[in-house]
Amino acid sequence: MTTYDVVVIGAGPVGENAADRIVQGGLTAAIVERELVGGECSYWACMPTKALLRSGAALRAARQVPGAREAVTGELDVAAVLRRRDSFASNWNDEGQVSWLESAGIPLYRGHGRIAGARVVEVTGADGSTTTLTARHAVIVATGSSTLVPDIDGLRDAKPWTSRETVAAKEVPARLAVIGGGVVASEMATAFSELGSSVTMLARDGVLHLNEPFVGERVAESLREKGVSVRIGAEAGSVKRNDDGTVSITLTDGEQLDADELLVAIGRTPNTQDIGLDTVGLKPGGWLTVDSTMRVLETDGWLYAAGDVNRRVLLTHQGKYQARAVGDAIVARAKDEPVDDGEWGRHAATADERAVPQVVFTDPEVASVGLTAAKAEAAGLRTRVVDYDLAATAGSAVHAEGYRGHARMVVDEDRKVIVGFTLVGPDVAEMLHAATIAVVGEVPLDRLWHAVPAFPTVSEVWLRLLEAYGR
Repeated sequence: MTTYDVVVIGAGPVGENAADRIVQGGLTAAIVERELVGGECSYWACMPTKALLRSGAALRAARQVPGAREAVTGELDVAAVLRRRDSFASNWNDEGQVSWLESAGIPLYRGHGRIAGARVVEVTGADGSTTTLTARHAVIVATGSSTLVPDIDGLRDAKPWTSRETVAAKEVPARLAVIGGGVVASEMATAFSELGSSVTMLARDGVLHLNEPFVGERVAESLREKGVSVRIGAEAGSVKRNDDGTVSITLTDGEQLDADELLVAIGRTPNTQDIGLDTVGLKPGGWLTVDSTMRVLETDGWLYAAGDVNRRVLLTHQGKYQARAVGDAIVARAKDEPVDDGEWGRHAATADERAVPQVVFTDPEVASVGLTAAKAEAAGLRTRVVDYDLAATAGSAVHAEGYRGHARMVVDEDRKVIVGFTLVGPDVAEMLHAATIAVVGEVPLDRLWHAVPAFPTVSEVWLRLLEAYGR
């Protein structure tokens, strides 16, 4: 039996960050991983997907600027794009991540980790051997999530692509069908259409429908311009993998579509089915409900859950943010120090509820933080919504010919602070953090007036929005 102050199940970015904060705080921590150290983000999500998308974005950017446009003499080199993608996934080798764990003083136990009781984790290795780890203070579940495959007739038997198979594809299919209209569906429709696939997108609930309405409209329009068949309201009724390897999708209205591959991207499910939750009175396969310091509510204080698995926000950067909070909170409790778990406290993940930034790397890019206008209204806030055409800024004309974009800020009229901000347009991702600071800092509009944007940049939209508000 091996004992540590904390045992972390899951060595993705969330588990790594939590373990590091614990060690930096003077405690000991061990980490358990059944797959690759570095997790979904490193090998099947954030990094390789953005590598797939970047080449197309760079080519589009060059073609939108006279002078550069004339220098572009060819199309994307698909093989080169895939090689670059592979390099960003470290060719699915975690040696570098393992070396980091060693340098940080965090022991790695490879195998499947299962909770065997309060503060006890059993690790089953590939050879069937079992190692028992005991935690003096806490166990953190950071096992993440997997693609949700819905109960559509024949879908599982058809072995569809999930985000993993799509990101790691060795060849680009001639025809790709996509079930879903969210972030993964929209980004992969963008990437594969630019790599040469004929893409059909079955977006039952719309494209990026959780964002401001103009976001989905702009992205759907752009996808259609790329040749993507965007089918709003379409729903798959049954799926069949044919003898020749192709896929047939029958819609609920009876129409049949054929494709070479099918991507399912309608949501996520927690990786909690086989981690021993039943041994401590919790339901296997369910999301873990936590307090503001990531402590699982149904336990007596020793079990924590961070990242996707607690369903607060399914984004890598928010998971890492939670990891820092939970690591520091565990250290404080272990040392009998005060826990600052109030609103915006050091040990509380308040931003999960108030200021979540997100970028969708479609064409155009989407960058948002905080509440949409609809969500602010539903929260009972008295708001004013201010919109502005990004193309009306001087910087947009310098940035690209034919620049199209839009900005919206949602203002809490009682406090005169911004509670939501959305940008859609070319290369808006790098503009988002200014909005995030404004929302998190609850900077009054009268003070924002003195944050003068440089000219000529697209960030001049801040001035224009404040002018439109009536400052």
